[in-house]
Amino acid sequence: MDEEGTGPPNRELYALLHVSPEATEEEIRKAYRQWAQVYHPDKYQDIHMKEVATQNFQRICQAYEILSDETKRQIYDIYGMEGLNSGLELGPRLSKAEEIKEELERLRQRKEQEKNLAHFRPSGTILTNLSLPHLLDGDGFVRGMAMTSEYQSQLSKHNTLALSGNLAVAENSGGRAGSVLLRHEISSVASAEFMVTFGLHSLIGVQTTHHLSNHSTATMGLAMSLQDGSINLSNTWTRQLTETANGNIQLVLGRESSIGVGWRKEDKKMSAAGEVKFGTSYFGASANCAWRFSSKSHGCIGGKVGSTALEIEIGGGRKISKFSTVRALYTIGIKGIFWKLELHRSGQKLIIPILLSRHINPLFSAGAFVVPASAYFVLKKFVLKPYFLKRKKQKALENMEKTSAEVQEARKAAERAQKLLENVANRKKNRQLEVGGLVVTEAKYGNLKNDGRSEDLGGVDPELASQVIDVTLPLNFLVSDSGQLKLHEGVRKSGIMGFCDPCPGVPKQLYVQYTYDGKEFEVTVDDCEELTIPQEAHRI
Repeated sequence: MDEEGTGPPNRELYALLHVSPEATEEEIRKAYRQWAQVYHPDKYQDIHMKEVATQNFQRICQAYEILSDETKRQIYDIYGMEGLNSGLELGPRLSKAEEIKEELERLRQRKEQEKNLAHFRPSGTILTNLSLPHLLDGDGFVRGMAMTSEYQSQLSKHNTLALSGNLAVAENSGGRAGSVLLRHEISSVASAEFMVTFGLHSLIGVQTTHHLSNHSTATMGLAMSLQDGSINLSNTWTRQLTETANGNIQLVLGRESSIGVGWRKEDKKMSAAGEVKFGTSYFGASANCAWRFSSKSHGCIGGKVGSTALEIEIGGGRKISKFSTVRALYTIGIKGIFWKLELHRSGQKLIIPILLSRHINPLFSAGAFVVPASAYFVLKKFVLKPYFLKRKKQKALENMEKTSAEVQEARKAAERAQKLLENVANRKKNRQLEVGGLVVTEAKYGNLKNDGRSEDLGGVDPELASQVIDVTLPLNFLVSDSGQLKLHEGVRKSGIMGFCDPCPGVPKQLYVQYTYDGKEFEVTVDDCEELTIPQEAHRI
């Protein structure tokens, strides 16, 4: 996860009892009994230890009280402790779990609707065509501009209104158009759209979408031109092929009839798409692929071939802030050689294609790609990267200063909890050593980029070392008698007994080094990612 707070919310109590968010009542009850035995104050004679045990025992009891009560658990899952502490009332008429769930969902949707109704959601694109050959000929640098803008508003639970318009100017000609679209959800599996477009190509149309199954969707559209009365009929069928890929077939009947077949695949590391289309007066095929080098940068390549196009495009982009991304692309084809610069911010786009040459010269083509690419990598290595790393470190230090008191208190609480787990954890560890089972030899949790396991900050930084906490002992405590350890998906690990959040607001990871059957293993997972060990894939 890129930022703290973007993961699943309201899961600390599940981490505290070490159960899955989908745990049954019996699993919650069993976990409570196990933890109650560990932290029951009567087990400790030392006054200090008894006090620590009492504090943790109270936390366990509170978690069990909430998660074992179906109503409180439903409120906690959606609204967290804030919802419980605010005295959220569901009413006496709600007695069944289904009714409680429906009421909570209704309250959540009402809150979302109020937020949506408060403002329009704008999106738009500004396209500016620049030409170097025209500039050299004295005909000006800007050859045309186009602007599109759209505003959406959620009118009600089932109705959405979209207003859009576009304006284009190219040399001595221009055009404009506008449209109004109303989308209505007929049911959970069907919707309808009504559209009116006015301008150079005025038309009126209707489109319906129906989910045929969990994996198939059909869309049918009917549009009539207000200029010549011609009618276009379109049908699109979409099918999910795998968990990450889907395909579609589109058939259009009218003045420009066509049939097209498309495909799209997207996962965490890569996205790709392709399409082949045949029409009454044209044909074409296109494909593109983008892969992510990291959470902030990506590369892409694409191409088009057909009766009106032949080009290849290659480039990349980088996320410069939470909402902004910049891209630089190089295009070569029958229309000439282009650079294309793009700025994406939320729903807004600024696109600037620059025509470098109308003719394809091998030497010029190579130079137009190699020179800016080399300049970028030099600039990135010696200017941009040092600057951003310095700024990142400064922000981390500022955040540490703001949260130092909170973190120190959390660390002390984690150390006290680990003290109570120590005897049992050591017994489990020795038992596993005797049988050649699972033993955690090292485990660290926090901002591991500051722990020397990443080059992002150039190795270990003493000032940032406090952003990592040693959790070897609590993980050994959680190892089962059968020699296995599982941390559940969707649960932040900072809530686990003996853990704490050493760096609030910063993405965290868990690194685990362990031995099993005389072999060494290691694995690193994100904060809310599931971890199950041992696994052969972790073997060093």
